[in-house]
Amino acid sequence: MAIFKGSGVALVTPFTENNEVDYDGLRKLVDFHVEHGTDAIIVCGTSGESSTLTNEEHIEAINVVAKQANGRIPVIAGTGSNDTEAAIYLSQEAEKCGVDGLLLVTPYYNKATQNGLIKHYTMVAESVKIPIILYNVPSRTGCNILPATAVTLAKNVENIVAIKEASGNISQVAELAHLANGCIDIYSGNDDQIVPLMSLGGIGVISVTANIIPEDTHKLCQSFLDGDIATARELQLKAIDLCKALFCEVNPIPVKKATQLLGMTNGKVRLPLTEMEDANAAKLEKAMKEYGIL
Repeated sequence: MAIFKGSGVALVTPFTENNEVDYDGLRKLVDFHVEHGTDAIIVCGTSGESSTLTNEEHIEAINVVAKQANGRIPVIAGTGSNDTEAAIYLSQEAEKCGVDGLLLVTPYYNKATQNGLIKHYTMVAESVKIPIILYNVPSRTGCNILPATAVTLAKNVENIVAIKEASGNISQVAELAHLANGCIDIYSGNDDQIVPLMSLGGIGVISVTANIIPEDTHKLCQSFLDGDIATARELQLKAIDLCKALFCEVNPIPVKKATQLLGMTNGKVRLPLTEMEDANAAKLEKAMKEYGIL
């Protein structure tokens, strides 16, 4: 059974003016997504600036989100690392927090061979009992989970059940779906490719845009799952310019700015990320107004 179907939000992590994690703000974001149709919350992923959180902040953010969700919506914790032992530690701590699953990015910087990926993911998965979503985003990590590798893991490790595919390579996703033949759930990791990926058998998205258009991202996915492809396609195309604006600088700088414009957060990011450049901020604001959310 899938951890979730539909729209999972790659939740931003709000910070205070003193650059501390705003846990009260995090609780408010959880309630916002429960109330606005989001199908799952992914905490401490790329959009949550996990790479700049201390272990203590990382675990507490996961705990706060899990407790605030309180079973109303599935919570998936990002616990990946380029250090297998660190990933095991974070995964075990997240499991103690009561999350519904884990999102494990490929090892970054030091990378890994395909055999290394199999060993890494197998060790982490065997250290916990909850389901795991592999996270393939080679543009950020320099490491690509090949389709055969993902299928090998899904067939041989019981709790590896899904993959977030953010390679942007639809041909690779097609090959994955072909080899998998249903043995692994596939989520889009690119907001501008939700419909194409779901047309290949995907069951939803782990989404940046869902931070600011949760209802429409849910409706897009649900329409496709219900067989209303025309509505799903209409919503996908409507969001293209917004998606472009949300990725005109490195994620999550633009989406943090968008949440500020909507009054949801103060928009602060942690170094080495910096405030959005004025020209790009103007593009984002224009796209949000044209979409109808400002």
